[in-house]
Amino acid sequence: MSSANTPSKVTKRGDKPTRRAFDRDQALAAALREFWTHGYDTTSIASLTEAMGIRPPSLYAAFGDKRQLFEEAVELYAHTYGAAPPHGSDARSAIAAMLQHLAANYTDPSHPPGCLIISAATNCGPGSQDIKAKLRAMREEAKAAIASCIRGDIDAGRLPAATDADGLAAFYAAVIQGMNQQACDGVDRKTLQRIADAAMAAWPAAPPPATTSATGRRAGRPGQP
Repeated sequence: MSSANTPSKVTKRGDKPTRRAFDRDQALAAALREFWTHGYDTTSIASLTEAMGIRPPSLYAAFGDKRQLFEEAVELYAHTYGAAPPHGSDARSAIAAMLQHLAANYTDPSHPPGCLIISAATNCGPGSQDIKAKLRAMREEAKAAIASCIRGDIDAGRLPAATDADGLAAFYAAVIQGMNQQACDGVDRKTLQRIADAAMAAWPAAPPPATTSATGRRAGRPGQP
């Protein structure tokens, strides 16, 4: 994404054309805040151009249309504010760290509260179902990453073999969506941190350690020799 100025409008002064320009990156950041605050459908071209400091023809010339501008705003959000997939030495610590990060991020006063990916398409009408589907797919991808992380712990023996990885991932995805709504309702970081702590209290207990059988062999998990 270039930070070079983008032509806004060409006018003539006498016989010499003059070119007014705007910073495209700054304009995109302003659009992101509008979509983040008001959602896709509710955000109008008028409110976008006012926030971006440009006129409608300049918006269309630089970004195409509202839908294309939103797609660029989502990409910018994902690269700057979006949570990374859970990672760590084990799934429990990785997911706990992710929830604590989101508690801080969702309540950061330097930007709108909550998560654009969760909230921006909440009230999309029939003409914006593709936007809604795009954001849903991004949330499903994030949920799948959580499930994959949990399966890693199951395979490593840190969670019982019967653990429902998809169900547990859906639970934590629901917690994240709830934290988003709480942040939009104005709760503070400490409240979201308490929610995160309560959610981690639901983490399944580790399986019992393997025991030594009468033959002197260590018994493995069920189904293993």
